[in-house]
Amino acid sequence: MSLQTSEPTASCAPRKRERRNAERRVSAYMPPAQLRELIGGDDRRVAPDRRRNPFRRWRRIRLGGLPVAVVDRARSAKVMVDEALRRKGLWRYPAYLTSTNGEVTYNCAVNRELRSLFMQADAIHADGMPHVFVSRLKCKVALPERVATTDLFNDVNAEAERRGATVFMLGATEAVNKAAAETVQKQFPNLKLVGRRNGFFNSLEEEKAACEEIATLAPDILWVSMGVPHEQSFVVRNRHRLTSVGVIKTSGGLFDFVSGARVRAPSWMQKVGLEWLWRAWLEPVRLGQRYIKTNPPALYLLLTRSG
Repeated sequence: MSLQTSEPTASCAPRKRERRNAERRVSAYMPPAQLRELIGGDDRRVAPDRRRNPFRRWRRIRLGGLPVAVVDRARSAKVMVDEALRRKGLWRYPAYLTSTNGEVTYNCAVNRELRSLFMQADAIHADGMPHVFVSRLKCKVALPERVATTDLFNDVNAEAERRGATVFMLGATEAVNKAAAETVQKQFPNLKLVGRRNGFFNSLEEEKAACEEIATLAPDILWVSMGVPHEQSFVVRNRHRLTSVGVIKTSGGLFDFVSGARVRAPSWMQKVGLEWLWRAWLEPVRLGQRYIKTNPPALYLLLTRSG
């Protein structure tokens, strides 16, 4: 008499996932201070969630000394919304995504504190065409494309609008932030923009209060547009206060471009990696000397510390 074993069918996996999602424990948001007072200590949920973090499963290559995610914009946008919605009610640290370019490559090489802020990110996107070119030259796996934050912002908003994910916009001046939010609402009329705020704080207490406001609104995706290194410092300093947020993406001068306060370079300049020249031409005093200082050593770092 032989024993017959049944092979698991393909339909079993979706059923298991549905059961796992239905049985997971979720709860409403409670301020961390109030939670600690209630339970007499820290909750295990208020901690990094790396075991099932999809961003940490993306393949990485070393570019200029930093681990850069090998991923395109479309995949990034989908996974950001997927993960943001999955984290609802779990009270984990929000996923933290940031981007690198030539200036960041140089500054991370000479500033250990800044490098530490970037290394704490769950994923680093390549927001610079030189990174794409060097990956094709020096790495076994090349980057599929540049993940420009301004373009990714539109991709994520379109995905979030379609799937009902909520968004909060933090950063820039009050005028720029307001104009950017109005532009987003016109471009994506069904997007759930639950709040916005400028990126300036008069004190640490005001910053904590802003985090409390954001945490209460519990946006699935939080865009932080404060510029390097302020936005990275803000995220690392406040992740434990934003456990009701799903995904945080730092975004540099994003809101300036969304609002129209600044104009992006022509597409041909973006494609050949000369967007920095366009910006230097528009703002020679602020950016000209900065790029002269950082671009040559950044190129050297990309050519010697990549693989």
